[in-house]
Amino acid sequence: MRIVLVGPPGAGKGTQAAFLAKNLSIPHISTGDLFRANISQQTELGKLAKSYMDAGNLVPDEVTIAMAKDRMEQPDAENGFLLDGFPRNVSQAEALDELLETESMQLDAVLDLEVPEDEVVKRIAGRRICRNDSAHVFHVTYKQPAQEGVCDVCGGELYQRDDDSEETVRKRLEVYHTQTEPIIDYYKAQGLVVTISALGKVEDVTTRAMEALKRGDEDGK
Repeated sequence: MRIVLVGPPGAGKGTQAAFLAKNLSIPHISTGDLFRANISQQTELGKLAKSYMDAGNLVPDEVTIAMAKDRMEQPDAENGFLLDGFPRNVSQAEALDELLETESMQLDAVLDLEVPEDEVVKRIAGRRICRNDSAHVFHVTYKQPAQEGVCDVCGGELYQRDDDSEETVRKRLEVYHTQTEPIIDYYKAQGLVVTISALGKVEDVTTRAMEALKRGDEDGK
């Protein structure tokens, strides 16, 4: 299957992408991983992207698209892939359609993870990170430490990252609504969108997604 995963910040896209890719035996292709891999391997695209990033500028769509094209052409993506973080806007979605057409491929589904805005704010603004190890993550509601403000693992101080503040989260949501959300309507016009609730336990959301994708695949046959 060839799938695009969309949803607001805090919807759990990265977590769900990993589980879905494993269940479907297809690679999880995320924009962040593409950039990191190309930059660390010092590919021509990586060098180009880094030049924009070092100058404080956004990486042009054509560079991101070229990275995605290169990754989708690798052997492990022959039977499908799951795109996470790309396309990010309608122009990228149009470019992806053109790319897939030239390769005689097409998307099977666009999985839309739906989460109420207040829940997104609660999820992200409630996160607390350990100063000693950023892999130690807690939450004021969902994963409270035994002692407030203290990491259960190493005893380090827990703090809220600047980009996790409610004000910043709401700004990120505005960007999502303005730039990324329109691709849902774009793909709805093609009959590709499958929307599920991303509320509840991780494994329940994964099950919900797999069932929805299976129904969508059957409907498309």
